[in-house]
Amino acid sequence: MSVGNRTLRILVSVLTIPVILFITFYGEIPFLLFSLVIGTAAAFEFGAMMKHKESRPSQTVIVLISLAIILNFYFSFIEFINMFLIMIPVIMLVELFRNKGNESFNIGTELLAAMYIALSTGALLGIREIYKYNDFIYDQGGYLVIALFITIWICDSAAYFLGSAFGKHKLFPRVSPNKSWEGAIAGFIFSIMTMMFLQQFFLDFLQMHDGIIIGLIVGIFGQAGDLVESLLKRDAGVKDSSYIIPGHGGIFDRFDSIIFVSPLIYIYLTYL
Repeated sequence: MSVGNRTLRILVSVLTIPVILFITFYGEIPFLLFSLVIGTAAAFEFGAMMKHKESRPSQTVIVLISLAIILNFYFSFIEFINMFLIMIPVIMLVELFRNKGNESFNIGTELLAAMYIALSTGALLGIREIYKYNDFIYDQGGYLVIALFITIWICDSAAYFLGSAFGKHKLFPRVSPNKSWEGAIAGFIFSIMTMMFLQQFFLDFLQMHDGIIIGLIVGIFGQAGDLVESLLKRDAGVKDSSYIIPGHGGIFDRFDSIIFVSPLIYIYLTYL
């Protein structure tokens, strides 16, 4: 008996979500490894997607640079400005000797994979490790990331179910024909409500206005991240970034929202 796609999606979610939440709460090396998998796999998938265009990026370069960026968030080997000053000429020199496809497209793909996907995944790791120098409050970083995952999942669910039930006005038909303004507004409202609820019950080290602002960021930019990934897939002419997760598509498909919002949340928590 074949399993329906929706049933398969639910089954995979039920099995993987507890593991993700446990790794997030534990932090340290397990969450570092989790971030490395997410960042490098999503960047690799993006490079593979661009091969449907004229781009022939070096997947080796994409993976190695992604690893270096994410590891640097954890170990702080070098200042990021210096890392990028090294990374850019290295990419250029590699393309000088490869002679595959369109060199400008290759360089653009490799830089975008590094600056968008890897750097953003590093920011997620940075949020988890934001209190790593204080053993007494280290777990709070885990609570923050768990709250982000929960808020994004509820936002997506509200947007999908309420959009399916009440959606009449297309949000971005050029990019994602099935998304509606009604669904997006529902996701936005539920994001703020979820973060307000979580702030009261296990994010009490934040102020209520912090919960509202983080919920607002997730409600707007989490959904924008999904649209951006849809734009990239539509441009490449593919339905999913890969088929590595049964019923869900690729790593980039499943983590596009958290990848997009993490830099904004990291900046807010660090500087504001």
